[in-house]
Amino acid sequence: MRSASRAFVLAYIEAALWTSIVDSSDGSDDTSLLDAGYGGDDIAPEALESIKRDCDAFCQAAEADLALYPGRAQWSADECAGNDFWLTRNGHGVGFWDRGLGDLGERLSKAAKRFGESDMYLGDDGKVYVS
Repeated sequence: MRSASRAFVLAYIEAALWTSIVDSSDGSDDTSLLDAGYGGDDIAPEALESIKRDCDAFCQAAEADLALYPGRAQWSADECAGNDFWLTRNGHGVGFWDRGLGDLGERLSKAAKRFGESDMYLGDDGKVYVS
């Protein structure tokens, strides 16, 4: 059984942070992307465990297809797959299906969609959580 590599998980987290919005704490309508002020060290321990469980479960469910998934220029296959897992499961308009890989991309997309959407949010304690 394949577990998610560190590179897969870190790329997943990076994509989650740069696509997640945090509301202004002053009650205004201002929003910013979560990655503007938060990083992997700000993720609550229980959220990090949940992320790792999802990444491991996806890597196990799609093991054969992930072995065929290519990297791109400056990123490894695991980095690309971690990024695409977050983007695809959350319907961000790019991801596995959008890489010109035909049936492989479609199979990975279906596998990712089975996990449903997930959101990152800022808790009252200043830590980042996932739903």
